[in-house]
Amino acid sequence: MRARLLAVLLVALAAGCSAIEFAYNNADTWLRWQANRYFDLERAQADEFNTRLAAFLAWHRAEALPRYAHLAEEAGARLERGATRDDLVWGYDAMREEAREGLRRTGAGLGDFLDRLAPVQIARLERRFAEDNRKFAERWLAGTLAERRARRFKRLVHELEDWLGELNDAQIERVREFNERAPLNGALRDRERRRLQAELLAMLRARASAPQLADWAAHWDRRREPEFAAANRAYLEGLFTMLAGLERSLSADQRRHIVRRLRDYARDFEVLASAR
Repeated sequence: MRARLLAVLLVALAAGCSAIEFAYNNADTWLRWQANRYFDLERAQADEFNTRLAAFLAWHRAEALPRYAHLAEEAGARLERGATRDDLVWGYDAMREEAREGLRRTGAGLGDFLDRLAPVQIARLERRFAEDNRKFAERWLAGTLAERRARRFKRLVHELEDWLGELNDAQIERVREFNERAPLNGALRDRERRRLQAELLAMLRARASAPQLADWAAHWDRRREPEFAAANRAYLEGLFTMLAGLERSLSADQRRHIVRRLRDYARDFEVLASAR
């Protein structure tokens, strides 16, 4: 099971600053619900899971949130003075390292617990994965190439305007050009998801999570098929180039908008970190 706390935080970031505290402070409830959804835990298992979850959240509040605050503050400072392409790559790499540490901690804290799941619970997880895969296909694989590209363009513009405010015509055209060139890798992502799911299920059935899960989770991208790795690199290279071009075209209002949001996030993370 991946570190779903990170998903909670990403959803909160997309929803806006006011949602972060609510999402974070209710993460334990959401995570318990997800654990039961995927595994249907028995009472003793649920109690043990809750204890381990509390330990993870205590670590995350004490150690991870201050780093999030620092990263958000630093990103705001770089954007305020004018960020380069290297700054954008720095931000992406920093977030990936935070994700790796969170996943490693999750794997280390849950490995032996997952090794004691009953076969029926592992079978339930497999069925849930199948449901997730169907939903993924509906969102990312349905329709013609043109339809999928159009949906991605709409998502890109929506996400960028959430961070920057309204894009002007030239900025929208820059996004359109990137979207037309960037590979559509939904099918490759689908295969990658299924590979990871199969590896996790095999690990659980072999009762091998305790020694393997932490490293496996932290290095989820280690065994990617070459075609997907190449497509992902191409997408990111184009994305960084597009974002660097947008950065140079930001109006004063757009720059203030994103800097203010990042500093608001930094403040919210600091407040959450101090509420122990």
